[in-house]
Amino acid sequence: MTTYRSLLAQREVLNEQIEEAKKAETTAAIAGARELVAQYELTVEDVFAKNVLKKGKKTGSVAPKYRDAQTGKIWSGRGKAPLWIAGKDRSQFII
Repeated sequence: MTTYRSLLAQREVLNEQIEEAKKAETTAAIAGARELVAQYELTVEDVFAKNVLKKGKKTGSVAPKYRDAQTGKIWSGRGKAPLWIAGKDRSQFII
């Protein structure tokens, strides 16, 4: 039967073996990557370029849809309604 102390000792040995294996594999991976970079004459931009075809939410401004005639304030109609239009008939504020 294994004891608590012997299991802790085994864990320490395993942790050391894990670190050694990680270092060895990392060194091999870096060497392989450097070899490919040199072989194909790659630049930093080639390897770490941002994905041009990134899909996602397009951001930008939206044309205003409503205007307060008294103050000149505008609102696109998106998001929470401003106080000057909240609870009112919006058709009278359409631009």
